Amino acid sequence: MATLYIVATPIGNMEDITLRALRVLKEADLILAEDTRMTKKLLARHDIHTPTLSYHARSGEAKMEKIIGLLEEGKNLALVTDAGTPAISDPGAHLVSAVREHCADVAIVAIPGPSALTAALSVAGVETSDFLFLGFLPHKKGRETLFKEIGQSERTVVFYESPHRIMKTLEALRRIAPDRSVVLARELTKIYEEALCGTAEELYARLARNPQKQKGEFVVVVAT
Repeated sequence: MATLYIVATPIGNMEDITLRALRVLKEADLILAEDTRMTKKLLARHDIHTPTLSYHARSGEAKMEKIIGLLEEGKNLALVTDAGTPAISDPGAHLVSAVREHCADVAIVAIPGPSALTAALSVAGVETSDFLFLGFLPHKKGRETLFKEIGQSERTVVFYESPHRIMKTLEALRRIAPDRSVVLARELTKIYEEALCGTAEELYARLARNPQKQKGEFVVVVAT
């Protein structure tokens, strides 16, 4: 029976990878990578020479059919994303769904590890027994509606944001949720990692005074 391994990889610090993940990446027949150049840096760091094949959000049906064909031939494949756990706010979810639909005999096995979502929640210091994860918010259509839902939510809300939109996001949050605590987990596991806490108004002012803190990838946690 062929196996599709869903392998979590570091979100920043290259040491954050499990022994099991390294073994699976080494033993797989092929690694499906969102960006093969980034994945090859990780593989080189750990002396892994498994061949790679690109699979990302713009991969068409022909690529999907090729991957399914490899699994049907009995090949063991490992799916990785650029950082973190594949299929979590990631195009890998489409592949997993297709394999479940077309390859009944293929085992799909999780190789758990780093995730920006859980890393941020672990250091946020907020209630996490019940939370809502929104992934990446839409750039335009539906964005304002989601912010209204965040403001009305009785759960902790978590989403990802880019450095280009973090100030607009804080501006929206200070308007629709002025009294709620917000945590910005920035550059998790990287050199300039930090978790900034306060109201959206306080965080907006802090980042406005120090534009350097507007850089990097963000996980935004809006507490209840």
